[in-house]
Amino acid sequence: MAGEPAEERREHLFKVLVIGELGVGKTSIIKRYVHQLFSQHYRATIGVDFALKVINWDNQTLVRLQLWDIAGQERFGNMTRVYYKEAVGAFVVFDVTRGSTFEAITKWKSDLDNKVHLPGGGPIPAILLANKCDQKRENSTQNPTYMDHFCKEHGFVAWFETSAKDNVNIDEAARCLVDNILANSKNFPVEENDVGNVQLDQEPLQAESKSQCC
Repeated sequence: MAGEPAEERREHLFKVLVIGELGVGKTSIIKRYVHQLFSQHYRATIGVDFALKVINWDNQTLVRLQLWDIAGQERFGNMTRVYYKEAVGAFVVFDVTRGSTFEAITKWKSDLDNKVHLPGGGPIPAILLANKCDQKRENSTQNPTYMDHFCKEHGFVAWFETSAKDNVNIDEAARCLVDNILANSKNFPVEENDVGNVQLDQEPLQAESKSQCC
């Protein structure tokens, strides 16, 4: 009706971690998602790197994703606790051409769950990315049924086969993660420019496989 104030636009700033073994393609995924670029020749990330993605989620919602690219060689050291602080979501990445990077996933997820939590004590939503799906995979156990079971068992909200090179499922995975984060935060006030003041519900939105987030 004429004279009624327009609905206020909500703005969110969310800190999202991108973690996994050295060389699985974390930096390439971020570069593809944020800048729509791909290169074969990224240098290994030392410590931590940052990128910002601004998303017009809907007419009333603007989301700023602060993506933290955590170096694979940091492993599970003490510094990761500092890097993880105040994160509200995570991508955990492995390389389908290197089975050892998949075997390390449980350690990365356990480390994540030990070092960062939602205010109610629950785990932050994490999505598993099976990266480099444009290449020949090494581990035949990485079929959809097995991956669905693996994600349910280890507390991932979803998984996606991704390729930074061919731009496969990067945007879809990010939308799924933001969906989960927003589901946690929608009933709480948000301090617009302070990640530390983002308040979240305890339980993330559950999704067992990639088909449930598309």
